[in-house]
Amino acid sequence: MIVCRNEMKVEVKERMRDGEGTARITYLLDASAEKNARMFAEVSLDPGCSIGYHQHESETEYYFILSGTGTVNDDGKEFQVKQGDSVITGNGAWHGIKNTGSVPLVFHAVIVTY
Repeated sequence: MIVCRNEMKVEVKERMRDGEGTARITYLLDASAEKNARMFAEVSLDPGCSIGYHQHESETEYYFILSGTGTVNDDGKEFQVKQGDSVITGNGAWHGIKNTGSVPLVFHAVIVTY
């Protein structure tokens, strides 16, 4: 299967998970067609924007940082992330992410259910 970029659904969410500003989400695949998947997407956060602190139960979310810099709250501890870093959150853990840089923070987000 090939999915062309111009065929991908794009969604703009304000204050995603009670975060700040706008998150632009490009759905890379229709996760409903994939077993044990809830999301395959590219997320872009402008400077100062964030996805609020939230929990993942019975699933794991993976962030793969493509460009930009940010701060991740990983179960109550803050870490700086940059291009090439990965964030893994699951098994009841909590996380949030904020763009703390001067250019868009872009990452792939994949949620796998148990």
